[in-house]
Amino acid sequence: MRQIALLAGLAYWTGAARDVITDDAHFYGQSPPVYPSPEMVGGNEWEAAFQKAKALVSQMTLEEKVNLTAGVAADSTCSGTIPAVKRLNFPGMCLSDAGNGLRNTDFVSGFPSGIHVGASWSKDLAFRRGAAMGGEFKKKGVNVLLGPVVGPAWRTVRGGRNWEGISVDPWLSGVLVSQTVSGIQGQGVITSTKHYIGNEQETNRMPEGNTSSVSSNIDDKTMHEVYLWPFQDAVRAGSGNIMCSYQRVNNSYGCANSKTLNGLLKTELGFQGFVVSDWGAQHAGVATAEAGLDVAMPGASEFWGNHLVEAVKNGSLPESRVTDMATRVIATWYQFSQDTSFPKPGVGMPSNVLDPHEIVDGRDPAAAPVLLNGAIEGHVLVKNTKNTLPLKSPRMLSLFGYSAKTPDFFNPSSNLLFSQTWISGMEALDSNYVSDNGLPTFGKNGTMFGACGSGAITPALTISPFEALKIRASQEGTAVFNDFVSDKPSVEPSSDACIVFGNAWACEGYDRPAIRDDYTDSLIKSVADQCSKTIVVFHNAGPRLVDGFVDHPNVTAIIFAHLPGQESGPALVSLLFGDTSPSGKLPYTVAKNESDYGDVLDPAQPEGEFVNFPQADFHEGVYLDYRYFDKKGIEPRYEFGFGLGYTTFAYSNISINYIQGANTYPWPGGPIVSGGQTDLWDAIATVSVDIQNTGSVAGAEVAQLYIGIPGAPAKQLRGFEKPFLQPNESQSVTFHLTRRDLSVWSVERQKWQLQQGTYKFYVGSSSRRLPLNGTMDL
Repeated sequence: MRQIALLAGLAYWTGAARDVITDDAHFYGQSPPVYPSPEMVGGNEWEAAFQKAKALVSQMTLEEKVNLTAGVAADSTCSGTIPAVKRLNFPGMCLSDAGNGLRNTDFVSGFPSGIHVGASWSKDLAFRRGAAMGGEFKKKGVNVLLGPVVGPAWRTVRGGRNWEGISVDPWLSGVLVSQTVSGIQGQGVITSTKHYIGNEQETNRMPEGNTSSVSSNIDDKTMHEVYLWPFQDAVRAGSGNIMCSYQRVNNSYGCANSKTLNGLLKTELGFQGFVVSDWGAQHAGVATAEAGLDVAMPGASEFWGNHLVEAVKNGSLPESRVTDMATRVIATWYQFSQDTSFPKPGVGMPSNVLDPHEIVDGRDPAAAPVLLNGAIEGHVLVKNTKNTLPLKSPRMLSLFGYSAKTPDFFNPSSNLLFSQTWISGMEALDSNYVSDNGLPTFGKNGTMFGACGSGAITPALTISPFEALKIRASQEGTAVFNDFVSDKPSVEPSSDACIVFGNAWACEGYDRPAIRDDYTDSLIKSVADQCSKTIVVFHNAGPRLVDGFVDHPNVTAIIFAHLPGQESGPALVSLLFGDTSPSGKLPYTVAKNESDYGDVLDPAQPEGEFVNFPQADFHEGVYLDYRYFDKKGIEPRYEFGFGLGYTTFAYSNISINYIQGANTYPWPGGPIVSGGQTDLWDAIATVSVDIQNTGSVAGAEVAQLYIGIPGAPAKQLRGFEKPFLQPNESQSVTFHLTRRDLSVWSVERQKWQLQQGTYKFYVGSSSRRLPLNGTMDL
């Protein structure tokens, strides 16, 4: 295997297309070794938990310590279970899916997905959503929430799990994952931030037969500035667990990669918690322990367990490594006071919800506003002409499309099945597949308020757009016509407006088949040919192209509804009728053509002499999404950060201020704590602007700050604020910039480095609508 990796490395040294990689002194086509695995040291906020853990682990036998390093079968639907040490009153730990709400059990909520959080651009909602989820997990006895997700980082446009993450932009992801971690862990539940790292496609994510998992080949600079960035924010926020990923990184498996685990995570970021494998992602024994893996899930399999005990006894692995593994697990348990104020692990997770069992209702009525407002703010209005929205007492609405109604097969009393409903057959993976009656296979299933796989949601109740619209229509005296079956429906001539619902589906284990489909585009155009005000609503698990219909004169409004969770219907109705003004912004770029995304549109495929060792060269470096579009001069259909509302805003009075006394020495020199060197977060500068609501209705605006750092991309997001303003109201907002915000990664120094020269600042409503600008010299 090492020989193959070296050969692969030599292959990458050829060709100008790979200059980003070949010019980087720390990338050689294979991941460099970093040993030994750093031991937990405690310190600062982890010190008390560390001392308690050391005292408890010191009383354990070798076998008891080893038992903590792998999962065991349990009589509950916990995704995984760390076994108890009953002799020492450690009750064990329940780990369960996932980052959008607790699934595969009863009496829980379905929260907006990660993509929806990103589209909300709301720090407050990210925190409150996290707190509400954490409360539910705790009531049900789940010690570790398997989320949030910042990997994938959306490199592959058709990536099947992008929707679980927050955004294609690392800065936006980092801010919102930090808030999410803080919200969840404030309830005493441990976050398992995942999937660490470079997990950017589902194609070949796991080894199969003679074919290894795909290798994400990432240069050192790109690793730090893109993929590691949000994980760093999660660690700084205190995330107690990190989940390592299935694929390889620079030809070393993610859960056996000493560079990423020992070097980046446990040394550079000072991570004090424990590392758990994704389920089945362990492919070696002693080597994974030495590389920094602490817990293997779902069980010891053929690698650990008694084999780990034997490895210590025969000298293959020092017992100190096993002691550190156990200490990290127990310290994390103590860190969140799970020794004193936590239910019995898995108490609310019955092995079968259809069998008689004690009911533990995880829901909190106080979370209702979070579910509704979170759903509302993740909708993004991108087109609104002819005064189409908001609707004003329409006499008749006509509804079409397969993503309007509740799935026919959804039974809340047996919601255990729901997480599987999105896989009704492999033909559903092809959004262009049409069955005998003309419907896409997936279209039979109804609305999509979450996507598929371990990140799916299983709410006790959900309200579809059709159900919510019927209720509102009855209050307004509006007639409703609907046809959710025909691919070329007839439209009632008296319709004031028509709404066509579509979706852009995604699932774990499969990359998306396309980012547009002819069936839905044709359905939209068929309705628009007959209806002067046609509103398109997409429930989309990633970018969805609209150029197949966007210029039709009767397509007058388009909403990217993303994945709103259980309050999908009420949220949409609130926006359609103007109870609330849209405030979401795109956390990705919508192109005009598939080819505009370049080489990152599709997942890498096995090919050539390395067909059994598939390679994904991240040769684009840091130039993803809007950075790539800016560099190439490509005009997007809807740019990153774009979104409309029912009011307008004006920007004025930009003020850029260097903080007197701030240390602008090029490199940080502070000690390493959780998240990295302490002075990376020292304040360096502030940027302030005034925002005024110049329209006639109240609304929230996402003010965005982009910076051009010398020698870096032309502009990168480095700040956002979301004030809510009444008509004519003005407010000053301030963006606070840290040393890390203004630095680039120095490969030579292996540190973040402030640049000498002129920094450019831009403020506005999207990445391409930036009316204010200024400069500052460092």
